[in-house]
Amino acid sequence: MISCVIEQMNHFLTLLETSPEEIRHVLEVAAQLRQHRDEHGDADLLRGKTLAMYFEKPSLRTRVSFEQAMYELGGRAIVFGKQEVGLGVRETVADFTRVMNGMVDGIMARVYEHAWLEEMAEHAQVPIVNALSDHCHPCQALADIMTMQDDFGEDLSGRSLVFVGDGNNVARSLAAICAKLGIAFTLACPAGYELAGDYLATVRRVCPEAELRVFNDPRAAVEQTDAIYCDTFVSMGQEEEKKKRLRDFAGFQVNEDLLAAAQPETIVLHCLPAYRGVEITNAVMDGPASRVFGQSHNRLHAQKGLLAVLMGQA
Repeated sequence: MISCVIEQMNHFLTLLETSPEEIRHVLEVAAQLRQHRDEHGDADLLRGKTLAMYFEKPSLRTRVSFEQAMYELGGRAIVFGKQEVGLGVRETVADFTRVMNGMVDGIMARVYEHAWLEEMAEHAQVPIVNALSDHCHPCQALADIMTMQDDFGEDLSGRSLVFVGDGNNVARSLAAICAKLGIAFTLACPAGYELAGDYLATVRRVCPEAELRVFNDPRAAVEQTDAIYCDTFVSMGQEEEKKKRLRDFAGFQVNEDLLAAAQPETIVLHCLPAYRGVEITNAVMDGPASRVFGQSHNRLHAQKGLLAVLMGQA
């Protein structure tokens, strides 16, 4: 039986707003539920509960992991698309949230504007989960840390992670969760693609002991790291910048040469979808250092842990 050991979380919008104790608790519950699933079948923590899932942006892993998580925890999920709801056009964010308050037990939203999630939280009487916004991707980061724990143990303090890519929403969440858990975070990117200075200042204010570095040389960045993480160089909504971005990121591909510059035990992560032959080669993605598909499976387990804590008071 999973017992509550921290004060109940209300929402999950960003990792900077989530305490280290809350993060560790979610990850602990996720690991327990994963083991329980493997050995005995899942706990029935969310029987009779419903999660509303709103997708302004599509996603394979987000939909499957959340929907399956609710099913395995004994609940159910209702999926809405942008055209069905007309959020921000036909329905205001506040009105949508007030309606959901009386019908469901939680709201998961994958949106462009992070401000919409903050507005939902202002009017919500049920937990709000950020399944991705233009600002951050905290659910992905939970699965990423869970994957590192599989290799390096539960306590990751003193470990290191290098993100090879631009300072995007995934990088922001990784910087935040690494700072919260004592993991050194490095961004390896071309000049001009760094994390915004005001964001770094916020991370350092919230976590004064955070180790945050930027390298413009990817080989130097990965020499002593435990994990190399990459993402697409051209994110959804950046298609018009594709030619420039691919030109700027030449030399930042996670390939055999880059991996050879790292330690033998270094693992490779990717949040998917991957553009094979662009930001990562087949040899690395399918090679012995890759944890990419186990990482994708951990989206399910991390989601289960998060929902069990938010909606089931685990």
